[in-house]
Amino acid sequence: MDLSGPAHEETQSESTALEQNDPSATPEQTESSAALEEAETGIEVRDPADSDQGYETDSDSNASVSLISSARNFIFENGRRYHSFREGSYSFPNDDREQDREDMKHAMFLKLFNGTLHFAPLGDDPQEIIDLGTGTGIWAIEMADLYPSASVLGIDLSPIQPVWVPPNCKFMVDDAESEWLNSPNYFDYVHTRHTVQGFRDWPLLMRRAFRHIKPGGWLECQEIDHYPFCDDGSMAPDYPVAQYWGYVTQGLRCVGVNFRVAPLLAAMMRDAGFINVTERVFSVPIGTWPKNHALREVGLYWREVLLEGLEAIALGPLTRGLGWEKLEIDVLSAQVRKAYYDRTTHSFMPFYIVYGQKPSYRTRGD
Repeated sequence: MDLSGPAHEETQSESTALEQNDPSATPEQTESSAALEEAETGIEVRDPADSDQGYETDSDSNASVSLISSARNFIFENGRRYHSFREGSYSFPNDDREQDREDMKHAMFLKLFNGTLHFAPLGDDPQEIIDLGTGTGIWAIEMADLYPSASVLGIDLSPIQPVWVPPNCKFMVDDAESEWLNSPNYFDYVHTRHTVQGFRDWPLLMRRAFRHIKPGGWLECQEIDHYPFCDDGSMAPDYPVAQYWGYVTQGLRCVGVNFRVAPLLAAMMRDAGFINVTERVFSVPIGTWPKNHALREVGLYWREVLLEGLEAIALGPLTRGLGWEKLEIDVLSAQVRKAYYDRTTHSFMPFYIVYGQKPSYRTRGD
């Protein structure tokens, strides 16, 4: 796969140093590179006797606060401008709890992918980029920093993005599933991340993206399949986490949302007319069971993201979709919360990176 462009310069230099046994490769770089490979090929389980005090935050008392601080520090230390905007210059118009979840989620992505924001080979000079379902806008802001010559647009149904952003980044309140305002053959790159719950008609979305992407441009979807899997038989058939996500999936299906769409994205891209479709699947551990320290931190962030959203995620699908009462959700949530802290269950969620290219030649409908 061609990983050309600034998005991959740091990762490429690190990989080269490691391949050549360069002394400049730090232990952190070595472990981060190994983490990315393990996440794609299979995660090694840590020895239960291995006690690492830096990761033993398996209680509700201090875990959330310490992880939020860690997430913000990680983003900042990796040279991102996002936090320079946050320091007293603006505040998100959504609640602090959701803002904290976004920080941890983004830190998890950065940690897992060695700071890579995209996998599609965009080259050095993409011009028009759009982020569908941009949320708080952190990915769009960082892409604008990464490609100063590009115009980056983030759209979302909620106006929760910051005001102070890079000059080449802007946000709009818009519905990606409605007709797009831009002309056909306009964008070099269309991006989604963590939006499986937001779109009801993915084939329509991809056809619309295909129409508005320039010939030779790219669509990339970075989406998690929200269901726990296990490779070593340590997950019990009645695992509460699996039951929980099964109920959420059923409830969303009742209101017209296919929550388990991530494994289907590659086929949908091909059906929409994209070529050179590539699918990569990475395992996102739930909790601190991996041996690799970088993956252990990824699992720590991801578990906290899931715990912080535990009740909020379930409330709508289970009440509106399945007709549950609030008390039933509270009982299930208590069981799931306990299960998330069980390190003897080596569960993970698959993270699908799927990207495809619009052909350079003209196609019908362009």
